[in-house]
Formats: sequence, C-alpha cells, structure tokens
Amino acid sequence: MSSGGVVPPLTTHILDTARGVPAANVPMILYIREVDGSWRQLEAGYTNHDGRGGFLRDLNWQEAVYKLYFDTDKYFKNSGVTGFYPYVEVVFQIRDPSQHYHVPLLLSPYGYSTYRGS
Repeated sequence: MSSGGVVPPLTTHILDTARGVPAANVPMILYIREVDGSWRQLEAGYTNHDGRGGFLRDLNWQEAVYKLYFDTDKYFKNSGVTGFYPYVEVVFQIRDPSQHYHVPLLLSPYGYSTYRGS
C-alpha cells in the first residue's frame, strides 16, 4: 500500500458499523486473477487510522478481475471482539483502467456489505 499526495487508482475505506468508528490497521491484500484462474498477489498493506487504504500507485492498472482480501479476524481480535467472518474477499472487475475505483467495506462482527463508491 502506498502513501503520499497522489490518489491511487484503487482505494478502500472500512467502517466498523458496530462501533461507529473507522476500522484502523486492517491487514489487506490485493490480488489479480491470472488467465489460468489462479490468483497472484500484487500488493499488501494496512488501513490507516481513518480506515482508508490505497493500492496500485506504482503498479500497472489493467483490465482484469481483482480480489481484495481483508483480514477481519485480526482486526476483531485486536479490538477485543469475537467475529463470525475471519476474512472478507471482494472480487471485482476493472473494465476501464483510466477510472478511479473505490471499494468501501461496512463491517460488523456478524455481517458486512460492500459497494462501488466514488
């Protein structure tokens, strides 16, 4: 995950809806699906103090299927909470690499929701 003043082409924002706070320090991994259907890791990082993260600033963004993996088990354990979902995987397809893509995650110990943000 990169930092700095330039907005990366892929961003995320995780909100802990049970506690009403940003989900800080959530481990995240970005994968790309290869032609043979396997997944190749591109980048890994953590959400910042505001629950935000960005990817691909220094990578070649291309038309493909990607997967964001969020280690929710580690987040909940660090928060002193028992969760039901040990991880969340969000799979999405990029058809226009010139666009910015924002993939928010609304998270609670017993549920989650995601959508394409702006």
